[in-house]
Amino acid sequence: MAAFAALASCGGSVCIGFDGCTGANGTPSIGLSGTAATGKALASATVNVNCAQGSAATLSDGGGRYSLTFNAAPPCILAVTSGGTTLHSLAFAGGTFNTTPETELMLVYLAAQLGTSEANLIASFPNNAQFQQALANPNNAQNAQAAVVANLQQHYAVTLAVPAFLSTPFVVGQAGVDSDLEALAKAGAIDANGMPDPAAVALMSSAGSAQPLAKKATR
Repeated sequence: MAAFAALASCGGSVCIGFDGCTGANGTPSIGLSGTAATGKALASATVNVNCAQGSAATLSDGGGRYSLTFNAAPPCILAVTSGGTTLHSLAFAGGTFNTTPETELMLVYLAAQLGTSEANLIASFPNNAQFQQALANPNNAQNAQAAVVANLQQHYAVTLAVPAFLSTPFVVGQAGVDSDLEALAKAGAIDANGMPDPAAVALMSSAGSAQPLAKKATR
């Protein structure tokens, strides 16, 4: 049976719930924000957020920034689409969570740790308790982030200025996460469409498979 969400616009953010913004289903209100970029801003891009409970959608602004407030229970998977480019990210709580080729590779790594592909992780996430538990653990995300940085730096001979690329606020065109993305593009880790190069995807898939996450009993 389909569940219909009530949508209210709130100063560039959105608030979604089963009873306006009050969350009649008992889920708390959370806020998510971040920047979607490939070295260039993903401007006016569609931002879809699907959580363990609840979902929301909005558009990024001209600088690739997005902000949402809605009723949901994390973890959440973000998908930002602009033209032929779709990048994914993870939010294990409310707060700042960016969406970039680096976060795409982080999900590739996590999927491999879980013995699956990124595409299957995303498709199965809404109904898979094991995947939800794994993505809800901040340590898993932080370890995956560190693995992405270490492998990219070693394989592509770059030095990344911001290892905490998932949650560090940044502005497109300024030094930091965005300049790291530009360096990765010049090194060949990001293709002309702003997607991770297949070699980078294969690298992170192999690295994740070598560090599997232990299965936990589901409730």
